[in-house]
Amino acid sequence: MSNELQSAFKEITDIRALPSDIVLEALQSALVSAYRKDTGASAAQAIEAEIDPDTGRAKVFVEKEVVDDVMTDATEVTLERARFYNPEAQVHDVVMVQVEHTTKSFGRIAAQTAKQVILQKIREAERNSLYDEFINREGDLITGTVQSTNARKVTLSLGRAEADLPRQHQIPGERYRTHEKIRVFVVEVAKSNRGPQILVSRAHRSMLRRLLEYEVPEIYNGQVEIKNIAREAGHRSKVAVAALQDGIDPVGACVGMRGIRIQNIVKELHNEKIDVIEWNNDSVAFISKALSPARVTGVYLDDDPIDGKTAVVLVPDDQLSLAIGREGQNARLAAKLTGWRIDIKSVTETVQGALENLEIPPLDSLVELHADLIAESLRIIEKKRLELAVMPEEYKSLARLADIVEHLLQEQRDEAHQIYLQQRELAREALAPQLFELPLDVLAVSQEALDILEPFENIGEVMLICGVDEALIGRRFVDLEGEPMVELRTALDIINAADLDQLLAEAFSIEEDEEDEAAADEAVEAQAEAATAGEPAAEAPSEEGADASQPEVMLDAFGQPVVEDQTQDEVAASGDAETVVVEAPAPLEAPVTEADRQREAQPEEVGFAEDEGEAEFERDRQKGKQQRRTDRQRRRQLVLDEESGEVIAKRRRKGRRGSWDEETWEDYDY
Repeated sequence: MSNELQSAFKEITDIRALPSDIVLEALQSALVSAYRKDTGASAAQAIEAEIDPDTGRAKVFVEKEVVDDVMTDATEVTLERARFYNPEAQVHDVVMVQVEHTTKSFGRIAAQTAKQVILQKIREAERNSLYDEFINREGDLITGTVQSTNARKVTLSLGRAEADLPRQHQIPGERYRTHEKIRVFVVEVAKSNRGPQILVSRAHRSMLRRLLEYEVPEIYNGQVEIKNIAREAGHRSKVAVAALQDGIDPVGACVGMRGIRIQNIVKELHNEKIDVIEWNNDSVAFISKALSPARVTGVYLDDDPIDGKTAVVLVPDDQLSLAIGREGQNARLAAKLTGWRIDIKSVTETVQGALENLEIPPLDSLVELHADLIAESLRIIEKKRLELAVMPEEYKSLARLADIVEHLLQEQRDEAHQIYLQQRELAREALAPQLFELPLDVLAVSQEALDILEPFENIGEVMLICGVDEALIGRRFVDLEGEPMVELRTALDIINAADLDQLLAEAFSIEEDEEDEAAADEAVEAQAEAATAGEPAAEAPSEEGADASQPEVMLDAFGQPVVEDQTQDEVAASGDAETVVVEAPAPLEAPVTEADRQREAQPEEVGFAEDEGEAEFERDRQKGKQQRRTDRQRRRQLVLDEESGEVIAKRRRKGRRGSWDEETWEDYDY
């Protein structure tokens, strides 16, 4: 390679940190573009360029047709010259021929084109190189330098790339100074036209996992396993660990001698408190440890098939506030760590409630079996009411009665659950299997009711719950206006009266139509963008699957559909289905998350909210699901024709340009 080219080649590879083959490929692409620009070659003509890495000499090969008489030198070549490059060439064959065209003869425009192509290829290769470098570090810790800060995010310099630290991923109360080096967790690396977009976090719970792996050799070597992490960044975290080898104390390994290991992590996380808890397969023991530093008197599990897993936890009176924590933080983290909804009660509260309901089963059995203990508890409660001193032995008596009461209530719940499961199994056998495949949005109920019924996933589950215990759904509808249960029963009766096989086929056909309409919309948008940019637009896919009875949509000079006025008389005379008035859906309320329900049910304002970043992602996902469900609900509706007594499914089709024809409905009789 010549000295000038070799020095320039080496400079590019060193500065841009790119492999030599990528730079060489960029130079070859630049030569091809420059040749096309200089000679005006067609884009259909194949052109290749080669650069000798030793001498730096460039060769350009052009696709030409073998002819007897050369009329156009740019696209034709004689048989004699063609056989110099391909000995088996024949007339009318196409061969690659080297052109006598050196780079020195390129004009100014061709040279400028080559320069632009080289810069473009190098920038693209540099972006791909950066992306490949950081995509491998996704889910790992990285050190960055604070470059700039504003109210929304902090920009970090990672050397050749930049990373964004959004506000929701920052530790509350932490301040970042320019040129300060901080450790962050790489959440996501995405490609973009301006290089890799790197999202980092200091509030992510996986950052605590990575810090523990770096600080604790036993975790890194696989001797200790991190089972789960519950974290509220900047305040408190709980980590459940388990030993995978005998003779290893998992908690001691994480804490370290005199707490040196855990203290390093605490300093890194802005003095965030970290509780390390030993994992236990026994849910009762694990929940008791998860509520540390509070002492727990008893844990009583309630695995409800409807409301999920709930743990009733009894604590001494002086441990109640400690178990709940500031603003419910300790109980909330324990619930995240264990996966159980936790209901914390004091011993005195439980005993008082039991003494007030001794005539109600199953507590009525206590009067005969534990009369002395009840009398003792009444005396102690009276002493507490008079604010007299209560001895520790007396507190133990209260705790013993509270334990007996909770065990009785737990047995009652277990029996009720078994009866419910048996009833559910019998009710399921009476329902058709097709009902469990029908989506909820074929129900002719309000959008608010559909949002509440969403956890049941299909119509079969709704019918199953209504058959076993209709009050469960009634309690969910208590905040809705009107008579939602009557509306739901009517909608379910319509489903029962319909042909389920045909209804199921119709539901699937609507889903397929929605996919076709979405593809058509994308094609129309691509056409519009191409027309705006002055480029030839690709033809939109034909709508052969559309209903042939629909009139052809005529477009005006501006590409908009021509809508002809049609009176009501004309509509009635056309023989279409009766006009169905679809009211505009009410504004969607924010979905009630599990965290909100737990916070309302938890005494002392104890809630179980998710991490802010994860909750925001879940809200966005729920909004997308609600919007898709609303669109499907607008497109179809099941109604009962009073004249014929048959169920009619009415559906609207979407126009080519995203507009709805309010008067055009399709009828399907079942």
